[in-house]
Amino acid sequence: MSGKNPEYDFKWCPGCGDFGVRRGLEFALQDYTSLHERPMASNVVIAGIGCSGNLVHLLEGEQPYGFHGIHGRTLPLAFGAKMARADLNVVVVAGDGDFLSIGMEHIAPQAARNVDLCCVVMDNGVYGLTKGQSSPTTDMGVVTSSTPYGKMEHDLNPLDYYLSIGVSYIASGYSSKPKDLGKLILGGMEHKGFAIVHVLSPCTTYNDFYEQLKGNPKKGVDPMIVEVPQGYDPSDREAAHKLVNSGKIPIGVVYQSSSRPTLDKRIADLQGRVKIKSLQDQLNAYEF
Repeated sequence: MSGKNPEYDFKWCPGCGDFGVRRGLEFALQDYTSLHERPMASNVVIAGIGCSGNLVHLLEGEQPYGFHGIHGRTLPLAFGAKMARADLNVVVVAGDGDFLSIGMEHIAPQAARNVDLCCVVMDNGVYGLTKGQSSPTTDMGVVTSSTPYGKMEHDLNPLDYYLSIGVSYIASGYSSKPKDLGKLILGGMEHKGFAIVHVLSPCTTYNDFYEQLKGNPKKGVDPMIVEVPQGYDPSDREAAHKLVNSGKIPIGVVYQSSSRPTLDKRIADLQGRVKIKSLQDQLNAYEF
């Protein structure tokens, strides 16, 4: 965090959860390229605007291809990249404000398509980069710079939302456990279909909820996070609904379905059945 160590001169506040997410993503990309014996440049990381967007620039070592888009539009950009080059491993990095507010309209269509993408969402329950305004996951009643008398809207349960719209891989992670997080992200990359890894990544400046997540017995604070129980079946949709509405935040793979074909698979099947007309045939179809 100083001029003497430019390698670590990141544009995040000290203690930001995004440091752990960055490391988890690096672990996942390294494991993915090693497993598939592919170059790092075969991975594409697409970011929007916000603190999360720095993950495009701050990864160490051999770099994936990075694209810094606009606020809330990571999914359309990622969709375009995947449709143009289905062979690439396309990863979205976004924040709760970026992904679940202005970008929320794009989530359900990609879930319906089951497009083969992995999204890593950093949830700090606030707009950190723009100085602490409330986000969709900010608790109701919380006073922020944009809600000086308390937030009026009920807070969103992102895991329940992803489940309700048909996301086929849903994992819940925690930024303070980057190795475990890396495994969840790798699972999302390996999953054939639309994957979201939702990460609790506290903002130490505007919404520091580390203590609430981990708990503090001395203060009588019960931890908000719990590990997904042993023997849990992530293919059981009803069990997943109960888990994400239990009043605690589960950490692990919440839901995974492999029964639905991906969009690129359906397109390939369609192309095998339908004869593609030549350019001249298409021009001849018009009456002049």
